[in-house]
Amino acid sequence: MGIVDEDIAAVREASDIVAIVSQYTQLKRVGRRFTGLCPFHSEKSPSFSVNAEQGLYYCFGCQAKGDVITFIREIEHTDFVGAVETLAGRSGVTLRYTDRDEGESRKRKARLIEAVARAVDWYHERLKTAPDAGPARSYLRSRGFTKDTVERYKLGWAPDDWDQLVTALKLPDDVVKDSGLGFRNRRGRQQDAFRGRVLFPIFDAGGDPVAFGGRILPGAEGAKYINSHESPIYSKSRALYGLNWAKAEVVRADEVIICEGYTDVIAFGEAGLGRAVATCGTALTESHVQILRKYARRVVLAFDADAAGQSAAERFYEWERRFEVDVAVAALPRGVDPADLAREDPAALEKAVVDAKPFLGFRLDRVLGAADLSTPEGRARGAEAALAVIAEHPSALVRDQYLMAVADRCRIDVDRLRDGLRNPRRRQERTEEARTTEERPTRRTAPRRNTPELEALRLAVHRRDEILPLLDPCLFDDELLAAALDALTRTGDLRAAIAESDPETADLLQRLAVEESEADPIDVVGRLVTEATRRTIAGFDAEARQAGEPLLFSEITGWLNRRIMEMREPATEPEARDALLAWLRQRAIGEP
Repeated sequence: MGIVDEDIAAVREASDIVAIVSQYTQLKRVGRRFTGLCPFHSEKSPSFSVNAEQGLYYCFGCQAKGDVITFIREIEHTDFVGAVETLAGRSGVTLRYTDRDEGESRKRKARLIEAVARAVDWYHERLKTAPDAGPARSYLRSRGFTKDTVERYKLGWAPDDWDQLVTALKLPDDVVKDSGLGFRNRRGRQQDAFRGRVLFPIFDAGGDPVAFGGRILPGAEGAKYINSHESPIYSKSRALYGLNWAKAEVVRADEVIICEGYTDVIAFGEAGLGRAVATCGTALTESHVQILRKYARRVVLAFDADAAGQSAAERFYEWERRFEVDVAVAALPRGVDPADLAREDPAALEKAVVDAKPFLGFRLDRVLGAADLSTPEGRARGAEAALAVIAEHPSALVRDQYLMAVADRCRIDVDRLRDGLRNPRRRQERTEEARTTEERPTRRTAPRRNTPELEALRLAVHRRDEILPLLDPCLFDDELLAAALDALTRTGDLRAAIAESDPETADLLQRLAVEESEADPIDVVGRLVTEATRRTIAGFDAEARQAGEPLLFSEITGWLNRRIMEMREPATEPEARDALLAWLRQRAIGEP
């Protein structure tokens, strides 16, 4: 299932990669390529390059690479189909889907999002102008919400009535139900899902409205918060309130702040910490962490992360290991609402985030802070409680660091604490980890210096017809560079070579696509032949020394050296180069 290949190609062809990238970072033309600051990581010197002719980009700093579809996927954090649909909308290409049901499903979701968007506008206008929304406006003012805040976050008011929204929008039953805006009651009439509540529209990461969170006014009866039910466009285990506004700041800071509620997210934003998000009526899930890992490595919890106890700790440590994130806890005063702190002392809120402690360190501070460390008995009990917390962490190195800290605070010999932390299961896990590391294949990387092989490949990418017929695998000593040559030789163009290559080879080809070369192809081939011949001579010399017969290969090495000398003279260079290349080819295939 997916989009028809011809339509994907049409979108790629119709999309000007320079114009698209320029919406996110300023580009400057340098020769045949465009350069600028990388939009995927912070830098002061430009390392991001775009090849307009091939429609490819590469960053020499963070190694981000791809074509215009990849760029939209990474910058907007969407999937492949979503990126193609975004570009199709910009370029005017009509898409067809390989599966009719999938096409209908996407159209269906688009209708639901449109319905929710209309509801967002309707509820928002009610909050601003309706007489019955007066108490809601007063409540928001009392919480420090300004007119600009209400506008920015599109806050709304659901009137305390049965069906004002569905009557105004006039939507079919299935759309009302599947969008979460309402339902058909026992009388067979459409009824609104939200009544008498301040509404916080929930947007997906791309900025499309998908659901609502509704807060009851103080003094009214009912649950404090209710959320839209699960729908084709909304999943609580994946939705993160505020991510659409926060993602740019999250990427820039490489840090995301997790709050408990919608008002906390807004308060953080108003306090200048625009990288806060919140779960939507559910605990933080693995799916949430997977989504956030696309944007940042550091996760700061701005709530009482110790309340869930050991089960939460195990989840956090597992997520740190699996997704390579760092989980920390903001140093908020106990019992203080982050939203209140944001209004009353924004500097203190920022300091709490800056001073956030690793999750294990936070838990230990709680345990030892509650212990009486003024007596031997209190220190012993505190150390025992701390050991129980430390034992939950899967890393032996991390555990030992905290053991030493506990030993200092409790004035107990660290070896005694280590004895109390024996855990055979952890040792087995570490053994398996070590075995996995040993079995992990070594990554191949291209030479850092500008070798003749790299120069030849650069020319093969940009001036294929001029040099590719002159190149031969026997001239390439580096395995990765040889693989890149093979990909370029076997395929019809650069895109096909990238698509059919392994990740390391594809990365090299992407990088070469944004590098230019003014070298002369004949000169580069000559240098390749010379280096390959010298490597061969060195091999003969080493073999002769090992055999104890220095003159064992003297005849052939003499002939090779004479050809190398002839290549230095313009009159004899072409013939000598061709002779050496023919000899190297014959030797490579095992002919005498």
